[in-house]
Amino acid sequence: MDPSQVKRVLEAALLAAREPMSPNDMKKMFDEELSSDALRRLLDELREDWADRPVELIQLASGWRFRTRAEYLPYLERLNPERPPKYSRAVLETLAIIAYRQPVTRGDIEEIRGVAVNTNVVKTLEERGWIDVVGYRETPGRPALFATTKQFLDDLGLRSVSELPPLEQIAQTLELNHENQ
Repeated sequence: MDPSQVKRVLEAALLAAREPMSPNDMKKMFDEELSSDALRRLLDELREDWADRPVELIQLASGWRFRTRAEYLPYLERLNPERPPKYSRAVLETLAIIAYRQPVTRGDIEEIRGVAVNTNVVKTLEERGWIDVVGYRETPGRPALFATTKQFLDDLGLRSVSELPPLEQIAQTLELNHENQ
């Protein structure tokens, strides 16, 4: 199969996919071996092909996907004015601690926040698929270690936790929001 046909197949699959596609999933579509370098080159070409369109090809933690560019979201939200769920300050603080300090135990979170962590807070984050138990600390009681998931990164449009904004920037944003309320 020639590279332009492979690229069209990749484009069709990525447009049809409901979830990000991993490179391994993409390679499964072809009879002959497609090298990682060749796949990456074709994905980069696809990204360039879509550069001037309202949809972009992005790489996330769990793979590649097409998504609408941010500047078009206000228009699309008018079609479905449903608002995303609001999370309590406790949920957001707990998520931030896990994201920036992972892996952490419930005790670590309580020490940083200065208050006990409600079981429902952790349950909410687990049900959303944003955190998971990744092991157990080798201390008495063997407390669970929590870390963020690929779903968390995908939902935020990130490839890794290293792409999270600096903590100082988040603190400034929280202070501005608090002042405006």
